[in-house]
Amino acid sequence: MSLSWRHLYQLFCSVVNGKDMKRRIFGIALLVALLNPAIGIKAFGNEVPALGIRLENYEYPFPVSNYVFETQKQTLEMAYMDVKPEDPNGETVILLHGKNFSGAYWEETANALSGKGYRVVIPDQIGFGKSSKPEHYQYTLQSLATNTLGLLDKLSIKETHVLGHSMGGMVATRFALMFPERTRSLVLENPIGLEDWKTIVPYAGIDAWYQGELKKTAEGIRKYQLESYYDGQWKDEYDPWVKILVGMVKSEGYPLVAWNQALTYDMIFTQPVVYEFPLMKVPTLLIIGQRDRTALGKGSVPKEVAETMGDYPALGKKTAEAIPDAKLVEIDGIGHLPHIEAFDRFIEPLTDFLENE
Repeated sequence: MSLSWRHLYQLFCSVVNGKDMKRRIFGIALLVALLNPAIGIKAFGNEVPALGIRLENYEYPFPVSNYVFETQKQTLEMAYMDVKPEDPNGETVILLHGKNFSGAYWEETANALSGKGYRVVIPDQIGFGKSSKPEHYQYTLQSLATNTLGLLDKLSIKETHVLGHSMGGMVATRFALMFPERTRSLVLENPIGLEDWKTIVPYAGIDAWYQGELKKTAEGIRKYQLESYYDGQWKDEYDPWVKILVGMVKSEGYPLVAWNQALTYDMIFTQPVVYEFPLMKVPTLLIIGQRDRTALGKGSVPKEVAETMGDYPALGKKTAEAIPDAKLVEIDGIGHLPHIEAFDRFIEPLTDFLENE
């Protein structure tokens, strides 16, 4: 349910001016609930079941397979979906998810691209979604990019368009820098890593990240997404991306998920890609929601410093200037997830770009 402040004000006036006392009391109680998101969030959290630390109890939109490989003295499984079009055009797009997500949130994008003839590969990176949650793993953008290349080799895909969102944008950037001969084009949707947070924010360390992950609740997860991604305007279609995280938090073995999340936080914080954008050798498109202000560590710096961080309108322009011949699409009024919040405004420039590269 989403109400504007004008509608809430009109509802408030009609309630307090009503003559029926019982209706007035009930109406005021309802307004309190509407104006206090925590009440609705708590109820929301209670209805979400445990989904398992590999989302065993959550069904993905397309059939899931596993790429099994040896790395760092262990056997790991990288879950992925391989969506093959009815009328193939001979090209592939790989979709790389963000940190608070898994491959499942690419459903609408995959359907649209498949409908245009693209084969669409959607992995869950190690530590995320239905993939392995190792007890010990040295997370680097290079290792995740190499794992992704291994998956493409398994599928006999020699060249692909690479689309990365948020953290996936960092992985996609590293992939394109490491394997330009395998990258037909690069698309970055509100990527993180466009500024070097470690030069601004005091280093907290993996143990601190871990303790923060252990304290996650349904209320906190939805509140963060409401404020950080959607500017306080919630829609029912955003619910699944909260439910997945809540379902993991409720699962037996969640501390192992939290540990992997802490390790990836440290990777993101210490391995910015911003300095290497001028080295990019593949056609690149930036799709940037202009309301986005995502940045790690805002709570650890003075307010006046925090207000300068995550300025995506400025960061998008700066990044487009740094990447040779990059194209920039700015989506006004949209935050960190254009493909969820404003799909039509996202998919049109994406498909236009792919069809011309």
